[in-house]
Amino acid sequence: MDSRKEVQVSPPPVGGASLLVVFGVLCLTVFALLSLSTVRADDRLSQASARAVSGYYAADCQAQELLARLKNGEEPEGVELYGSDPLYAEYSCSISATQELQVRVRFDGGLEGVCTVLRWQSVPTGAWEEDDSLDLWDGIFF
Repeated sequence: MDSRKEVQVSPPPVGGASLLVVFGVLCLTVFALLSLSTVRADDRLSQASARAVSGYYAADCQAQELLARLKNGEEPEGVELYGSDPLYAEYSCSISATQELQVRVRFDGGLEGVCTVLRWQSVPTGAWEEDDSLDLWDGIFF
């Protein structure tokens, strides 16, 4: 008789725990991809915002320089002067391809007189076009 017994070794039960681990890894991967796409979108938005702000302040600086030249009695190029007393000056500075800074100033007593800023506003430059391409329900059933 052989005193040796055959011992059968069965694999450990891994079904439920393995599924939980796989599900957890998948969830973490999806959350990581969502976080990455959010970061990219935020980066694009912040770059667009930085371009818009720097464009505005560049136009503001140019408009301030033109106003200073007007106050010194000069008549800079691109500035429209009209009226006599009060004298009005209008000009615009480009912010971007779709916006400009419009300025209107009143001078009481000529260019050396009292200066009052009447308008300092960024406005869109593109033409507005109506978009009625939406196919809306008119309330009638078929």
